[in-house]
Amino acid sequence: MHILIVEDEPKIRDVLKAYLEMEGWAVDFTSDGHEAVSKFDLHQHDLILLDLKLEGLSGEDVCRRVRQKSNVPIIMITSKNRENDTIRGLNLGADDYIAKPFRVKEVVARIKALRRRLHLHETEDANEEGRPMVYDRGRLVVNPVNKSVFVDGKTVQLTATEFKLLTVLCENQKKVFSRSELSYIVQGYRFQGDSRTIDAHVKNLRKKIEEDSQQPRYIMTRIGAGYQFAAAPEGD
Repeated sequence: MHILIVEDEPKIRDVLKAYLEMEGWAVDFTSDGHEAVSKFDLHQHDLILLDLKLEGLSGEDVCRRVRQKSNVPIIMITSKNRENDTIRGLNLGADDYIAKPFRVKEVVARIKALRRRLHLHETEDANEEGRPMVYDRGRLVVNPVNKSVFVDGKTVQLTATEFKLLTVLCENQKKVFSRSELSYIVQGYRFQGDSRTIDAHVKNLRKKIEEDSQQPRYIMTRIGAGYQFAAAPEGD
């Protein structure tokens, strides 16, 4: 596994690098946003740890540029007093975030949770013989086998987290999932009390698959309960 650390605090960067290398992972690092984009273009890392406050180019802009070309998992690192920036980062397509100050072991655990989830997807896909789920006479097509999504005949690019969230909801359209359940199923760790991470991913999904994200027809909010996929696939 090849990880890119983008962090402007040398002490944090050095500690992260040491711990990740002890896990046997290859590590690149930089404190500059422009260099981060260049390094990713050169090496196509498997995961990015991305601070929001950087030299040259902000973490949000780095995330935006990477998302234009790749769905690589991105974990954002942020200070607790910049939570609004964190939500903006999630809205740009980051998979997860972790707030400073943090224990490095928690960062490692988050990375391993992402790896397990991605590996499980690959294993499930290799054994899956199901068919695509089609909605609204083909307006929305979700194919869990090759991880593709089409809206009005055009491919929609989803992050790994967004795709997992969508397929969990699609495959259980009668079930209302709490944010806690979705956090555990989709992100691989127990809900910690802040619902905004899941809310941000749902918001991103609605923008990508709904005709009107302000009046969704697929992913519905159930007040006081959570989220539910409201449409049944054709043929059911």
